[in-house]
Amino acid sequence: MIELTERQKTLLLLIIRDHIESAKPASSQKLVEKFHLDLSPATIRNEMAALTEMGYLRQPHTSAGRVPTEEGYRYFVSQMMPNAELPEAVQHTISHQFHQSRADMDQWMTLAASILAHQSQGVSVITAPHAEQSRFKHVELISTQGRQVLMVLVFVGGEVSQQILTLAEPVTQERLSQTATRLNALLAGLAVDKFSSLATPSDPLDQDILTLILQDVRRTSESNSGEIYTDGLTNVLSEPEFAESDEARRALKIFEERSTLRDLLARSTTNTNIGGLQVLIGGEGEWEELRQCSMVIARYGVSGIATGTLGVLGPMRMSYTKTIPTVRYVAGLLSNLVNDTIVGE
Repeated sequence: MIELTERQKTLLLLIIRDHIESAKPASSQKLVEKFHLDLSPATIRNEMAALTEMGYLRQPHTSAGRVPTEEGYRYFVSQMMPNAELPEAVQHTISHQFHQSRADMDQWMTLAASILAHQSQGVSVITAPHAEQSRFKHVELISTQGRQVLMVLVFVGGEVSQQILTLAEPVTQERLSQTATRLNALLAGLAVDKFSSLATPSDPLDQDILTLILQDVRRTSESNSGEIYTDGLTNVLSEPEFAESDEARRALKIFEERSTLRDLLARSTTNTNIGGLQVLIGGEGEWEELRQCSMVIARYGVSGIATGTLGVLGPMRMSYTKTIPTVRYVAGLLSNLVNDTIVGE
């Protein structure tokens, strides 16, 4: 990354601020008048030309002004942006909204998506917390009629699986409850990869139910990637650079293709710790659909137990100084909620 002089840093910062606010190219005369600079327009033009040569600015079409490039925004985010916190009043409002809501994970996810979209004026995306590896917590066996039994499996992380079993012969509720008690003691807290080392139960019914539990746990482990919640799609469509182009629609198509969206979120946070942030600018050369957009993504949850991902998508000129601390703060809130409801129960 090319090192800039203090004057070049100041001008790049002001051009980015102006472009975020106006979505228009910044000219030297505009910068002097708007920010009351003690520099001549000619001096500013020379510095803008140098920043353009370095790859931090570009000149769209025949405009006399300049706009930041992907590299310009990357330099701003990595080198110039202060480690801003949300104002205390905003933190209090968001925290109050969560604590006023029902203690329900689905409602928390919906609320978090709404808050992120409103605060950032972008598109929010959140994956519900899911176990990094399915771990058994509890099984219930309930006699329904004849040979049919309802098996309810509960996993660490909150997932619940239910299925109707048809046994070889009718079994009393008392015997089903005894089997469930023995299996709960045998499997308590075990992850999928530990099941193969289990000793085979002596009771035939225990053996049959255990086989069905193992199948269900493995299936849940393979398919579980967390429900996706989104909000604020109209925010991006209303941005001026997207109003008369297909760029926004190309980006938003990712939100329709859930497998692509999951892949993007997973690959972006593979090496990210809980609470860590990733800022994707212009698709980072990997996602062509996002070449006019930026995403701020964070992981939340409790490592080794249950984690999820949240983020905001917006135009490349999004307000990073507002979006980044918002994503960071909501990620922290959700991590605390996961810890209190899943780990601390």
